[in-house]
Amino acid sequence: MNNSNCFEVLHKDKYTSARLGKLKTYHGEITTPVFMPVGTQASVKTLSPQDLKDNDVEIILGNTYHLYLRPGHNIINEMGGLHSFIGWNRPILTDSGGFQVFSHSDLRKINEDGVEFRSYIDGSRHFMTPELSIEIQESLGADIIMIFDEPVPYPSTYEYTLQSEKLTTKWAKRCKERHNKKGQLLFGIVQGGIYEDLRKKSVEEIADIEFDGYAIGGLSVGEGKEQMYRLTDYVAPLLPFDKPRYLMGVGTPDDIVRCVSMGVDMFDCVIPTRNARNGCLFTGNGKVNIRNAQYIKDENPLDPNCSCYTCKNFSLAYLRHLFASKEILSLRLNTIHNIHYYVTLMKKIRDAIAEDRMSELIDISKVG
Repeated sequence: MNNSNCFEVLHKDKYTSARLGKLKTYHGEITTPVFMPVGTQASVKTLSPQDLKDNDVEIILGNTYHLYLRPGHNIINEMGGLHSFIGWNRPILTDSGGFQVFSHSDLRKINEDGVEFRSYIDGSRHFMTPELSIEIQESLGADIIMIFDEPVPYPSTYEYTLQSEKLTTKWAKRCKERHNKKGQLLFGIVQGGIYEDLRKKSVEEIADIEFDGYAIGGLSVGEGKEQMYRLTDYVAPLLPFDKPRYLMGVGTPDDIVRCVSMGVDMFDCVIPTRNARNGCLFTGNGKVNIRNAQYIKDENPLDPNCSCYTCKNFSLAYLRHLFASKEILSLRLNTIHNIHYYVTLMKKIRDAIAEDRMSELIDISKVG
């Protein structure tokens, strides 16, 4: 596979910045815009790979930090790589571990070389560098890997954010120099916090290094919806048109619809799986809290217009019973539905882009 020709914009919506695209990876093509379910520890919680395939999931996300700590990237490499290890023959994206390392602020120390941190599992000391992050991701064998960056918390001062942006650029160059696995796509990450001039500076510097795709990092970390929308709308059009654009960690249905209209191609978020485990289910008529007593005798399906396994076979009453009884099956059936909802949402979005009616979808996007 020629990495330089990995992405193609097939159609741009006439009235918004939404794009319909095709992303080629070693383990297959991905249609964009796409949502990637999160499989932090090499598993999308409660679902098997076959469940994911049955619901037309094209790509999943794994986490470098967690897989490095357990079971270890060398073990996974000896087992034939992440695809073989988990029985998944479709594309995988791994994040660099940067967000997880930096989110444990009480367990880490930063310098220009990298980050010293303590394992949340056993307290052991580790030192993560840009080079080690790439080495781990190459060993895992993911189709798309990310540079090691420094996400800034919200709020952060301009001075701190500027130093973080500079460090991210330095680390991005080191990641690019270290990466040498053919057929594996490497994405850069734009930082800069809430400051537009620093975001612009980061875009220019990261794009100048030339990556296979570009992510907008450091959002959805407490800054509020309108700030997130403003910055996404500002940054997305600055990114190279002919490369995929990935908004990291953002993912209510409404967020996805709005940010697709701004030109974003890829999303990941724990919302559909986490909400499912908490009894919050997405439907065409809004959210359903399956814990509510009103469903005790409800013989209707969760969503009569949904074709997922859960909706085709079980009543609201049964789903509520399972959840109230803390049955493991509740988590699985709920997650199947929410993942199916998200995959179906992405298909609706792609159809809308192809037919130049993305603006209509935005008007009715109050679903998140």
